[in-house]
Amino acid sequence: MSTKDNEKGFKGANKYILDDELAKIVNITMELEMPLLLKGEPGTGKTMLAHAIAESLRMPLIVLNVKSSMKLVEALYQYDTLTRLNDSRFGDSSRDASRIEDYIKMGKIGQAFTADQRTVLLIDEIDKADTDFQDDMLDVLDQMEFDIIEIDKTVQTVHRPVFIITSNAKKDLSDPFLGRCNFHHIAFPDPKMMRKIINVHFPNLAPDLMENSIATFYRLRDIDAVEKKPATRELINWIRALDADPDFKAKQLAKGDIPFLGILFKKSQDYVAASNLTNRRKLF
Repeated sequence: MSTKDNEKGFKGANKYILDDELAKIVNITMELEMPLLLKGEPGTGKTMLAHAIAESLRMPLIVLNVKSSMKLVEALYQYDTLTRLNDSRFGDSSRDASRIEDYIKMGKIGQAFTADQRTVLLIDEIDKADTDFQDDMLDVLDQMEFDIIEIDKTVQTVHRPVFIITSNAKKDLSDPFLGRCNFHHIAFPDPKMMRKIINVHFPNLAPDLMENSIATFYRLRDIDAVEKKPATRELINWIRALDADPDFKAKQLAKGDIPFLGILFKKSQDYVAASNLTNRRKLF
């Protein structure tokens, strides 16, 4: 499926709000059949974008969570040598141990390449992998095929996947790899965009709770001593907690009385820094 196959293209999903620029780069990337590399601080919706594309365009979603020790071949296919060895020794399997192909299992990239319809392939946090992983992927991205050396077979993509690749910029990506991708930096939502996001999740939220919680949230994010700033996910969970507390009043926030800081801050030093400021009413 390309944007020509779907005149409406991607405009967002049920609970994923995006700006026009991001919508355009997604649709252009699908039209050009290039990978889309997304960067941005945690909580800006990089990973959820792939879920939203799959939901909106009704494509299967395949997720490859990259690990620091991962080799590309693991994402392409796995050869189960141990099971084959056991089958050849004991002969109690329905499989013929001489048929190596019966012991080949497709990895996440292999699954996307061999799927009977176009899929969204999310390669999540590629910056965790070493340079070899990126370099080895270059040929796969260029040729849209890979070799299974154990059976001397080339697997070619049936339907070119929609590649969504995320990075938290923990490591620099190689220039050749960057050259194969379209790129978009997802900025953290400003208060106007955040209101739209919160309204999607809480369509009946009281206006005073909406305004006071968002204003307080951005003040908390501005604390210099905080290392891991709360993200959209934390704000949503925090509002859910505030809304569920029968004793909470939205006007408390304007006075600096901020409950449930542990929902927003998950590191002890960040929690202490926020607590100290709020207890001393230094936040407002």
